[in-house]
Amino acid sequence: MSNSIDIQVPDIGDFSDVPVIEIFVKVGDMVKVEDPLVSLESDKATLDVPAPRGGVVKAISVKLGDKVNQGSVIMQFEAEGGAAAVAPPAEAAKPSVTAPPSAVSAPAGLAEVRVPDIGDFKDVPVIEIFVKVGDTVKAEDPLVSLESDKATMDVPAPLSGVVKEIRIKIGDKVSEGSVVLLLATGDAPSAAATAPTAAAAVAPPAQASVAVGASVNEAAFALAYAGPAVRKLARELGVDLGRVSGSGDHGRIVRADVEAFAKGGGAATAPAAAKPASAPAGVGVGGLELLAWPKVDFAKFGPVERKELSRIKKISGANLHRNWVVIPHVTTHDEADITELEQFRVQMNKELEKSGVKLSMLPFMMKAAVSALKKFPEFNASLDGDALVLKNYWHIGFAADTPNGLMVPVIRDVDKKTVPEIAKEMGELAKLAREGKLKPDQMSGGTFTISSLGGIGGIYFTPIINAPEVAIMGVCKSYWKQHSSDGKTYTSRLTLPLSLSWDHRVIDGAAAARFNVHFANVLADLRRVLF
Repeated sequence: MSNSIDIQVPDIGDFSDVPVIEIFVKVGDMVKVEDPLVSLESDKATLDVPAPRGGVVKAISVKLGDKVNQGSVIMQFEAEGGAAAVAPPAEAAKPSVTAPPSAVSAPAGLAEVRVPDIGDFKDVPVIEIFVKVGDTVKAEDPLVSLESDKATMDVPAPLSGVVKEIRIKIGDKVSEGSVVLLLATGDAPSAAATAPTAAAAVAPPAQASVAVGASVNEAAFALAYAGPAVRKLARELGVDLGRVSGSGDHGRIVRADVEAFAKGGGAATAPAAAKPASAPAGVGVGGLELLAWPKVDFAKFGPVERKELSRIKKISGANLHRNWVVIPHVTTHDEADITELEQFRVQMNKELEKSGVKLSMLPFMMKAAVSALKKFPEFNASLDGDALVLKNYWHIGFAADTPNGLMVPVIRDVDKKTVPEIAKEMGELAKLAREGKLKPDQMSGGTFTISSLGGIGGIYFTPIINAPEVAIMGVCKSYWKQHSSDGKTYTSRLTLPLSLSWDHRVIDGAAAARFNVHFANVLADLRRVLF
């Protein structure tokens, strides 16, 4: 007698509406207990749903991209009589777990904790490790600290567990998706003893129950981004996951990638080509071949003191150099009459004194920038190959001076915020910048940047464009200047020097001049932002 059995998504913790990213079986397949059926991926973890019993796949109720929850029917089995093996209920309710390139959260098992989304940062050095093997951690406990050219970032524990292995050391460079440590989660602190399927994702050869190819690099295998079912298949086929390029989302290795590689048709990750010893310094930036930097023994000329650059300056220096070399900078200078605006600013500060918000000139300049960017949209754009991406949002970055170097926090949706709101947010972000606590999302997404030296001095300068933006406004300290309309009568006006740097591949001189004029006119009379 034939029986039709609904196969449902087991207990997957607090996850809901989790998309199906891979289906491992097809109608007619014979499966055994614990064979993987489908793979799900939340924003926290990849979960393989195993077969709770043996049988023949009669129907599949889901397709790639469908979102499921605990109890959702994913397929039907046809089992002959009562001969099909059935997994114990406790085991059937535990999906296998591995982590995507983001924070991890999972049921019981051994999980790879990876570097989460850190924006556009890559090769970020590890500067501190807060835990050791054997430590018990709770969700949100800091695990390691990273420091990019813009900020210090802590990687928190995405769930509670016991640290089983640490995969990085101080000084190592990591990117989004890099494995930092292994964490025994839920009721499986002893890892392989209580969660065999999850452990198979990261276990060394001695613990694996399948054949391992002699050429497999275990370290690279463990770092690969793949689910437990794919890892098990790779073990069976003797495939080194560290050499396989993933075709799934975020570079995830799927079953087809492993099978293709095993047949000799898959793409392998090629090691980076070594730079020729004779290559001059600077090769690779815009195709330039530059002479090597001169080596000089400065001490032979007199006493010297060596002081290492801060980490932020070391890394940001490379970005600044790239931007200066690759972008054809042109700087247009102008000036704005801010006499009335300064009087208004002083009056507003008196009215806002009890609120704790203090207005500088910068929030007004941000409002002026939005007005100019809306009038000249090519300034609020980025180059993408031969196309120009025009952005319909106005996120303004501002250069913040910190003890460790220059940082650029971003105020989002400046067009929708009042001047006091902008000033308050600026103060909060500047404080975080000085403390080195800015998060990646607080420094990304900018469409235009203002670099102000107003509190220090200077008249004009050439600010370097903050790629992938195409323009940046530099302002210096305002000063009183004599003006005359007839050459006979003079009045003193408070004057703000403006220095607009722009990418000549996108913007021409006439447009830049008009942008500066409009920007200055808005500062001279903020009523212009109403039109």
